[in-house]
Amino acid sequence: MSRRDEKLLAVAPKLRAKGAGDVIFLLLSEDAVSGSLTTDNLSRFASRRLFERLQQLEVVRELSGRPTFRLFGL
Repeated sequence: MSRRDEKLLAVAPKLRAKGAGDVIFLLLSEDAVSGSLTTDNLSRFASRRLFERLQQLEVVRELSGRPTFRLFGL
């Protein structure tokens, strides 16, 4: 497991969003995840807030560099 993976797993208990577990699983298994990801438990707006929170905690990085369509990864 890489250092970034460990950091993401350490921050996971601090996340209160219902779909945070799904996002964490995708981040660990995929190279990049869309910032507007939607799941059964997470709307695209909640997903955007979750990724902004993860970015504040310095767990994920924005890979796209574009303000409208953002990709995030470890």
